[in-house]
Amino acid sequence: MVYTRQNQSSLTAAQKKRFVSALLAVKRKGQYDEFVRMHVAFYVGDGDGGQRVAHMAPTFLPWHRQFLLEFEGALQRVDPGVSVPYWDWTVDRSPTSSLWGEGFLGGNGRRSDRRVMTGPFAYGNGHWPIKEGVTEGEFLTRDFGRPHDPIELPTKDELAWAMRDSLYDSAPWNSTSSHGFRNKVEGWTSGVGNGKFRNHNQVHRWVGGHMLGAGSVNDPVFWFNHAFVDLLWSRWHRKYANSAPYLPAGGTTGAGRVVTLDEPMPPWKVKPSSMIEHGHLYRYA
Repeated sequence: MVYTRQNQSSLTAAQKKRFVSALLAVKRKGQYDEFVRMHVAFYVGDGDGGQRVAHMAPTFLPWHRQFLLEFEGALQRVDPGVSVPYWDWTVDRSPTSSLWGEGFLGGNGRRSDRRVMTGPFAYGNGHWPIKEGVTEGEFLTRDFGRPHDPIELPTKDELAWAMRDSLYDSAPWNSTSSHGFRNKVEGWTSGVGNGKFRNHNQVHRWVGGHMLGAGSVNDPVFWFNHAFVDLLWSRWHRKYANSAPYLPAGGTTGAGRVVTLDEPMPPWKVKPSSMIEHGHLYRYA
């Protein structure tokens, strides 16, 4: 049965409660930390050895689509009526947006140590200890806008810059690719400082705290960001229906460091070619 992913801003109080309850149940079972470990394990950068699939590679979009589906499946085994909401960060740009409400994701971290003090994922409530990728203790941290090094959320114009590129990706298939929707929506550029980051990456930087780096899954807002990126890929694919939906289609791609269209993406046996269409599984409201 096809289900719907909604804009988080349109959720009712009851829907938010169901989502949070399912999320906390997945955490209690120990499954949530498995998703954190997986993301850490497959966060391989340009300068690292081995194959790149989760980031800085063409598979950024199909890999995270499958990752979202795996997580959504865990939620739906708890509550079949739950799906992952998306966060349109070009619209909901304020620390006071409903996304950060006491009954949903909670708010910013406190100034002294960035510890989140409100909402169901605050450490003081006892339901969300950070166990994987720990750098600052067991509590969830956020640092909205990084006041010591200010950064804003992406604008509609910055997103449009990515959406205008009709090419999916280009050599050298990493964070330095100057052409292609994938790298522009992932958000790597040749800029310096915070100017280097756009779109998806810029969101991670703006939230700060645990959203920085491979352990970003520790913050539940990770899924909201990636659901919106997944929606953007869906819109891009419809807009450029005559373009190649995924590149590289085949051939040699740097000693096997990049997955081509019909090669399996670890840790699954899923190929990028099987992830291009999602209408048989879910849709976006």
